[in-house]
Amino acid sequence: MKRREFITKAGITSAVGLTAAVALSGCDQGEKDKKEVKAPTVQKSKKTITIVSTWPRDFPGLGTSAQRLAKRITELSQGALTTEYFAAGEKVGAFDVFDEVASGNSTAYIAADYYWVGKHPGFAYFTSVPFGMTMVEWNAWIKFNGGQQLWDKISGEFGLKALTCGGTGTQAGGWFNKEINSSDDLKGLKMRIPGLGGKVMSKLGASTVSLPGGQIYENLVSGAIDATEWVGPYNDYFLKFYEAAKYYYTGGMHEPGGGLAFAFNATFWGSLTNWEKAIIEAAAMEENAAQFEECVANNGKYLAKLVNDHGVQMRALSDDTWDSFGKAAAEVFEETRDHSALAKEIDTAFQKNLREIGGFMANFETTFLNQRNRVLGLV
Repeated sequence: MKRREFITKAGITSAVGLTAAVALSGCDQGEKDKKEVKAPTVQKSKKTITIVSTWPRDFPGLGTSAQRLAKRITELSQGALTTEYFAAGEKVGAFDVFDEVASGNSTAYIAADYYWVGKHPGFAYFTSVPFGMTMVEWNAWIKFNGGQQLWDKISGEFGLKALTCGGTGTQAGGWFNKEINSSDDLKGLKMRIPGLGGKVMSKLGASTVSLPGGQIYENLVSGAIDATEWVGPYNDYFLKFYEAAKYYYTGGMHEPGGGLAFAFNATFWGSLTNWEKAIIEAAAMEENAAQFEECVANNGKYLAKLVNDHGVQMRALSDDTWDSFGKAAAEVFEETRDHSALAKEIDTAFQKNLREIGGFMANFETTFLNQRNRVLGLV
């Protein structure tokens, strides 16, 4: 048989065979012994991500969100990236996670980066600052207007790579064991409040401390502190602050956004493939939206529980108190800018975006919300 004739016949035979196979497949799908042809899978070497967190295990909101993110990475990677998650105190203390990851002892932490203002005040801008951006505004800055690049810059100085992985929205002004009628009532007050918000309160005469979530209740009950801020009704409810403080102040000046960090050891991050990085980024982005939405969905019902079931008295701070906060915050920002060239660069970019993004939101969304709430009697 000539070579060309052989090839032609072989090609016809192959085509007929393929056609027949397809036809049989369509006719005999019910046969139990019929095997499906699956696309080949690419074997990937497994890597383990050791995550340490500042949140208590199974704590509704913050804790469950962090655990959900850890699980989701393994799901999306189909087991190529496995995670081991340690809540606050299980591997290291809540406020030790930064050094734990920067040193390479663990792979990543989940926390609020304003806990690290003692290392660099610029970290505060990557959680929230007084009179700062709402969650929506902050995400816009981080994702589209250069915020992530500045976060990379400051984190890189400490051997870290940070991603946003959640947010709690505008936080409560705090829990107080007495009414706050003016800024004079803050003098001598012992309050748990971290970040630049704590510096504002200190300028108004309060004595401030930064405590991890798991230690706030005992300090409030014992009288070691007179007041605390934490998150909002959904998260606050489960720490039972209402047992020690009955005055609950609405929207605080200190934390209008509350963005959270999923920060990796930079060397480990650099060792990941583009595919592995994409999986982690996708999981973090998913949880970034989910946690904020979960807080929005639950804050109203838990506020009602606090007021109706536990006798909590809801209050709003006076305009005079807000004005005092504003003056003190201006001083804090000036001091922050004086810290270093990087702190100045971050604050400059943040304030510029706050005015551009916030200005639009004020003219459109806030106008709508104010009128909607007025017409519907929501406030």
